[in-house]
Amino acid sequence: MRKKYSDYGVQLREKQKLKRMYGLLERQFRGYFGKADRQKGITGTNLLLFLERRLDNMIFRMGFANSRNEARQLVRHDHFLVNGKPVNIPSYLVNVGSEILVREKSKKVGRILEAMETVARRGVPQWLELDKDNFKGVVKSLPSREQLVMPVQEQLVVELYSK
Repeated sequence: MRKKYSDYGVQLREKQKLKRMYGLLERQFRGYFGKADRQKGITGTNLLLFLERRLDNMIFRMGFANSRNEARQLVRHDHFLVNGKPVNIPSYLVNVGSEILVREKSKKVGRILEAMETVARRGVPQWLELDKDNFKGVVKSLPSREQLVMPVQEQLVVELYSK
């Protein structure tokens, strides 16, 4: 028989799931939670918005990479420009109106081309704008909680950290 998890166990599994989805370690995740907690509004939603604003996540969402891990590696290898400036930090927080561009020399990279072919099947979220021909994406707005369709109950993470 399966054993039933305690409340703490359920909260911990939810936090671990969120950490694995975004590829974060505990210290970095705790930092994002601290920032989200200090902001006005719902802490859980603020946390998800911080995680969504990361450059590696934006690149994954726009379809320049097939996974967040792949996006992270592409960012580290200097394949992207944000507002015309090279950025190689995956945790860089992208703002509304920012333009993410694939470098000229990187437009021939196989992984990026492969991911751009599959973006049609996966789709681009409404808060992002993608120009496939020019390898360019723009952040139109930040997503609302309803637009983030993830199997995560962020309130359990907030409860875990507020103990």
